Amino acid sequence: MAASPHTAPALTDQQTRPAPAPGALSLDARLAAAEAAMTVRLDEAAVAHEVRTAHISTEPVDLADVITVPLTPTPQPQPQQLPTTPVAALLERARARMEADGWCAGALTDESGAVCLLGAIRKEAGGNRGLEADAASVVLDAIRRRFGDHVESVPSFNDAHGTGRIPARMLGEAASMADAQGR
Repeated sequence: MAASPHTAPALTDQQTRPAPAPGALSLDARLAAAEAAMTVRLDEAAVAHEVRTAHISTEPVDLADVITVPLTPTPQPQPQQLPTTPVAALLERARARMEADGWCAGALTDESGAVCLLGAIRKEAGGNRGLEADAASVVLDAIRRRFGDHVESVPSFNDAHGTGRIPARMLGEAASMADAQGR
């Protein structure tokens, strides 16, 4: 078979590959050197590990000696700080009422006795319209701080939610805010 002018002739079994340049290592020599270097590094690391862990006891440990778990968890009561101001106390009572009676939207109180934000405040204010107005103002401030100035009113915020979780949380935040402000 004649070789075409564009392809290199194939090496036969008798022909040898070109010898590496003088001073260059073959692939096998480089792999052997890398393996020897890694063996030395691993041996050094093993000695260092033995030195660092020589003081550690190798006795087996029974987990029962280390871990103890009570059979029934003991709930720890959270320390409750009672509000010191009238508005803060009213808001905290309103939050507790909403959690106890339930939450509603679209009315101050529904037929089952559930309350909205303003309904809870009104029931706990006991007819004191000035205290009720102060509490509603603090709630609106707390809502706007968290959700932005686009919130128009406490009832619109209350009615925008599908559950009472966030409105009740806002009553708690407003109570803390009123207490901090001395209201």
